[in-house]
Amino acid sequence: MSLWDKAKAELLDIVEWNDDSCDTMVWRFPRFDNEIKYGAQLIVRQAQAAVFVDRGKIADIFPSGQYRLTTGNLPILTTLLGWKYGFHSAFKAEVYFVNLRNFTNLKWGTKKPLIIRDPELGPVRLRSFGTYVIRVGDPGKFINEIAGTDAHFTVDGISEQLRNLIASRLADVIGESGVPLLDLAANYGEFSTLLAEKVAPEFLEYGVEITKLLIENISLPNEVEEALDKRSSMGIISDMDTFTRFQAANSMEAAARNQGGEASAGIGMGIGFAMANQFGKILSPPGDNSGQNSKQPASGSGYFVAEGGNKTGPFEYETVLSMIVEGRVTEVTLLWKQGMERWEKAAAFDELGRALRNIPPPIPT
Repeated sequence: MSLWDKAKAELLDIVEWNDDSCDTMVWRFPRFDNEIKYGAQLIVRQAQAAVFVDRGKIADIFPSGQYRLTTGNLPILTTLLGWKYGFHSAFKAEVYFVNLRNFTNLKWGTKKPLIIRDPELGPVRLRSFGTYVIRVGDPGKFINEIAGTDAHFTVDGISEQLRNLIASRLADVIGESGVPLLDLAANYGEFSTLLAEKVAPEFLEYGVEITKLLIENISLPNEVEEALDKRSSMGIISDMDTFTRFQAANSMEAAARNQGGEASAGIGMGIGFAMANQFGKILSPPGDNSGQNSKQPASGSGYFVAEGGNKTGPFEYETVLSMIVEGRVTEVTLLWKQGMERWEKAAAFDELGRALRNIPPPIPT
């Protein structure tokens, strides 16, 4: 090789882009007055494309590889320029390198709640967020539609628009699916696929492909979630009457604890007995009397009480417990209930024995 040939080879251009960023989508090769020597070396690395632009129009696009820029491999640009100054003269063109790799972990979300009409809950506001992955599918269209003449275009320049597209199409996907909002969590995968298919044609209008889209969460307003929690709790309780009696029993217990002094001790015990009886009824399944004393009368049978030589009643079991607390019924008070042959003292009734034993005797005079 002659000294002239060696010097000539060293003066040849090398057009390339060493991408050391993680968010650059388009980068323009810097050259004074956009002049590139004839025979320059073009190096396009993997996941890149080189786009030649002449006077605002895309001329040639090169995929990954190494090229020597001559009239043979610049067919469109050669035609446009006409090479007025000879085949070996320099030419002017802008060279844009486009990054074709996947841009991952991009975030999307609803700025404002979306209003969805649910078949079960009616109109409901909801929010959602997730991630998506994109890549440039058509370098020429991407430069024409999005990047333009920017010397350095990053993913931030388009992500806002893409996020808005995803959020706006989410309401359509959920509404058209007909899936109740309460079942959305079990269908995130299917909704992610449907949403990706919905927005893919609109992304392609910008020369961008969406390669992955994930819905990470769909949430309801806090007040709606609280209402659903209460509804779920009532579903577990299932019996409003039982729940009401249980709440009343808790209130009775709290009232008994707050009573003060010896005078209220008997009242507290009576309330405790009544509460225990009601709680036993609550815990017993329908038709099961295992929560009650085996000798406790069924509702409606009742006790007759001898008071002042007169027969009074019939009284329910809980009423007799209250009469014991009040002192109207003592161990020697005569009682009778259905099925008995004669009147008996209260002490003979097993179901009343515990209540009678916990009542203090009269204060001696």
